[in-house]
Parts: sequence; C-alpha cells; structure tokens
Amino acid sequence: MPGRGAAFGALLTDFYQLTMLEAYLAQGMHEPAVFELFVRRLPPGRNFLLAAGLEQALDYLEALSFSQAEIDWLDRQGCFSKQLLDHLQTLRFSGDVHALEEGTPFFASEPLLRLTAPLPQAQLVESRLLNILHYQTLVASKAARVVLAAPHSTLVDFGMRRAHGEQAALFAARASFLAGFSGTATVEAGRRFGIPLFGTMAHSFIQAHDSEAAAFESFLRVRGQERERRQGATTLLLDTYDSEAAAAKAIELARRLAPQGLQLTGVRLDSGDLAAQARLIRRMFDQAGLPQLTIFASGDLDEQRIADLLAAGAPIDGFGIGTALSTSSDVPSLDAVYKLQSYAGQPRRKRSQGKATWPGIKQLYRRSSEQGMMSGDLVALESEGAGEINGGRALLQAVMQGGRRLAPAPSLADLRSRQAAARQSLPPELCSLQAAATPYPVVISAGLRSLAEALDRAKV
Repeated sequence: MPGRGAAFGALLTDFYQLTMLEAYLAQGMHEPAVFELFVRRLPPGRNFLLAAGLEQALDYLEALSFSQAEIDWLDRQGCFSKQLLDHLQTLRFSGDVHALEEGTPFFASEPLLRLTAPLPQAQLVESRLLNILHYQTLVASKAARVVLAAPHSTLVDFGMRRAHGEQAALFAARASFLAGFSGTATVEAGRRFGIPLFGTMAHSFIQAHDSEAAAFESFLRVRGQERERRQGATTLLLDTYDSEAAAAKAIELARRLAPQGLQLTGVRLDSGDLAAQARLIRRMFDQAGLPQLTIFASGDLDEQRIADLLAAGAPIDGFGIGTALSTSSDVPSLDAVYKLQSYAGQPRRKRSQGKATWPGIKQLYRRSSEQGMMSGDLVALESEGAGEINGGRALLQAVMQGGRRLAPAPSLADLRSRQAAARQSLPPELCSLQAAATPYPVVISAGLRSLAEALDRAKV
C-alpha cells in the first residue's frame, strides 16, 4: 500500500529505472551507491530556494514495495526477466538518508538530500524522489517570496483548482504553509496536514439569490451563528456587481445584525483596481465606525503584484494566491537532479558539458555572523572535516538508517516555526524580489576540486 505521503505504488517511476535495475541484477551490481539530489542553478530572479517535501520522501522510502498486482502487470508486459520480477517480490528500501531540514534556505550545487543504499535500490527511487522534493521545494520557494513581499499580511493558498492534479494541490498547500502562509482553502489539506482553513464565498452564491443583500444576509446568519464553533471568518465577496454598492450593503448588514450577535469579519475583492477599491472601502468602513472589518484580496495575484499594492499604500489585510502559487507560474520548474557520486567506495563524476557534477560523498557547511546572519556556505567532501576548517555548521543531517526513520516526523507547525527562524537569518540583500547584485557565497572546497581534477585526468 502507498505510504502516507504517496497516492500511488512503486510503479510510479520511469521505465528506465526498471531496465537499469534489471541490468544491475544481471551483473550482480549490489555494492553501496551514494546519490545526491541538488539544483544545478538558481532560476533567474531567485536569490535562494527553500527545502521542502522531505517528510513525504521518507514516507515513500519507508513504504516502498511492489504489490503482487503490480508484479503481475509487469509480467504480462513480457519485457522483463523472471530474475527481476522475483527480486521485486521482496524489494524494500534498506538505505540511509541525510538531508536538509525542511524550510532550510539553500543554493545551487548544494545537496538537498544524500542517499546511500545498494545500487539497485538507490537507482530505482530517483524519479519519485525528484517528483516529491522538486515540486514542494518549487512551491515553498515561490511562497517564501510572497511572504517576503507581505510579511505582515494574512496569506492563503487558493491554488487547488488550477493545480496540476490532486496531489499537487495538497503538496502546494503543505509547502506554502511551511514557507509561512497562514492557511489554505483546500479542505483535505487541512485534514491531512493540520493546516488552518480559510474561505469566503463564490460569485455564484451571490447570483443564486434574488438580491445581493439577501445573499449577504443569508450567509451571515448561517456562518455568524456558528462562527466560534467553526472557527470560520464571515467574509463577504463584494465585486459580483458593484463593489462600492456592495460595501454599503455590508455596512448596513453589519450594523443591523451585530445586536443579534452576528459579527461580520470582513470583505473580499477579486477583480478590478484592487488598490483604488480597497482605499474607498476602507474609508467607508472607518466612517461607518467599523474599523475592525478587514479587506482581503484575490484574483491572479503573485508576489510582485502584492508588493506593488502594498507599496502603493493599498489598505489590504490579506491575500489569496492561487494559480501563481500552485504552478509557480513564472518559474514552473527547477533544474533539480539526482546524481551518482560514489559507487562501491569509489567516487564518480559526470563530465557532460554544462552538466558536470562534483564527485564524492559531500557535506554542506554554513557559516553565520555573530548576529546570526548567514554569511557563506562550503560544499566539501565529508572526509575533509571541513566543518572545523570552515567554522560552519553541517546542514546534512541523518534522518533515515537501514530504511527506517531515526526520529518521529516533526509536526508541520514545528517545521513552519523553524523555517521562520531560518528566514530571519537570510542576509537582507537576498530578501528582495529582484536578483541580488552579489549572489550568496557558496564555495567548493579545495579537496573537492582536487578530486574532480584527479578523476578528469583518469578519463574513465
């Protein structure tokens, strides 16, 4: 059965993972292999990435197995040997994993995850690990930019309806909450991950009633009565017809129903000139003696548009971010790869032009200033003992041994808190939505460079 973080079984992989596995078995290649998952380069305009998805990756590894139905299906395809099919009957992941803690900022060429296992196992898991870690890291990194644009605003994931599938919707909710969002509109994400739920109403609710005023009152009477028990906000959508007229109706309703204990929380704007509308409606609420009413905005928002609205002084208290978040529309993918760095105790190096790798088993060290700000990273061979040389902290931590977690999974709330603390350590120049004039310093150690040169001279 799939693990907690998976929706599918072991056949959710690339075909070539099975063809390589079959060849490894035929040649008796079972020695330990070390693979590292990293991003080759940062996308344009991105100053850092945020690690995410580790818990689902570990769920996958712990649960990895082929069901009899899956093996029978492979058998019917007639393209695999009995040796492979028999091997799959008992295949379980038995390796070790070192990884960055979720929510850790990282940069190009830095290992996000290091996996050590018998070669057939280590190879097989490549596609699914990239699938899980790439997507959540992509969305978390996008969400982190939104948080930087609006650090004091309520930020809500509205991305389910245009996410690329059900698992993407759930993972986007999780990754964005990890990165500092306030919650999500995706109910299953609330149940599965404990993420706070937010929601208002759709335009169709207004249109289904004979009048806008009737729709508002109907919603407030139902939602307002159970507001404390449901922990839900009573927020009215204003722009179905005319936002200013709708705001006047909301004011009248709030005044009339407040004595009955029915409290309006705020309003949502979803189209048009959001800044101008927000200023007008804020003025109307304040003049009506309702300064507690909040203004929430949605509608094709991303970090740059939110930053522009706030820079223009738009009195908006919160934002719903949908398609731009769940698809990371400006940067829809990262150059994330999973590469062999050592096999049978020997370092391995890919030398392809533009895609060369640093060989060997590595560790990532991070220095911090006396004020706790990140000041530079070092990628070094684990054997170098570079932590003492660099004065940095080792970031790749053991999280799995012998195919089993070394500690219970931390709560998403705890990871979110740790991420917030890590974000505070980012140098100010990395907290801009524009590319920093000077990239964050990441140094490749002398020992690592020497090893690469030695392997190049050997020309295997």
